[in-house]
Amino acid sequence: MTERDATNKSKSILTLGTLASLIIVGGVLYQAQKDLPNDPELLSIPEQVVEAVIIPATVPEATIPEALNHPNSASKTPSEPVKTPLPSLDASDDFVRERIVLMSSKTEINSWLAADDLVRRTASYLDGLSRGIMLGKIFPLSSPQSSFATHNDGDVIWLNAGNYERYNTTVAVLASLDMKSMAQMFHFARPLLESAFLEMGYKPRQMDGILLTAIDQVLNTPIIVEPISLTRDSVAYKYADMSLESLTPLQKQLIRTGPENTQRLQQQALLLKNALLNPNGNQ
Repeated sequence: MTERDATNKSKSILTLGTLASLIIVGGVLYQAQKDLPNDPELLSIPEQVVEAVIIPATVPEATIPEALNHPNSASKTPSEPVKTPLPSLDASDDFVRERIVLMSSKTEINSWLAADDLVRRTASYLDGLSRGIMLGKIFPLSSPQSSFATHNDGDVIWLNAGNYERYNTTVAVLASLDMKSMAQMFHFARPLLESAFLEMGYKPRQMDGILLTAIDQVLNTPIIVEPISLTRDSVAYKYADMSLESLTPLQKQLIRTGPENTQRLQQQALLLKNALLNPNGNQ
């Protein structure tokens, strides 16, 4: 580990930045996948395994610049000393939950954090997102509202635009989080997340590359404002447009949230990326 990494660790206190970053990047996308076992009227997406497959030769590398200052205001706990020691990775869940609930007034956050081993789950989920897949059992997020619906116009099957509203509540929760604070908290929590990625066989620069690649998966998703036609393969639907069907599962799920929700999430993802790459306010 470099001297910069060691300095980062000695300065950091635990916050939920990276966990929150993960939720911003991928939370709403998981909602669609969560319906798969119970809703046959869903776009066809292969089931993903929970375990990430480590392929060192293809792992992206990047360097997220060090934050020189770690203001207390980012954690919204002004009375807490900056040098509060980090808990161990195994004992970090309660500390994680206590801080993430301070970042949003939305009550859905509480149920999203009901799982245990949150930092390790974050690392696994980010790894999947960077590859364009969703590890659907990582976080117990709330399901989309109502059921997936289509309508026929002659021989053409169309995706109902009303489906987009199913994700409004989830997107509102994600949009309520401040991305500048998320980036600051990433630096605070970095030592724990690095430990989780180390267990998966990754190095710090690979962790940075995975996080930025996951964000880019969202940013590179096309905004589809026109009606979307589908084809049916057995009981499942696929996009009729092969340029859409050939997208990653993550991007196909994001399109299903609708153009307005996709744009809101992309705005958040861009704010997060800019804040991560400019931690000290440099333009």
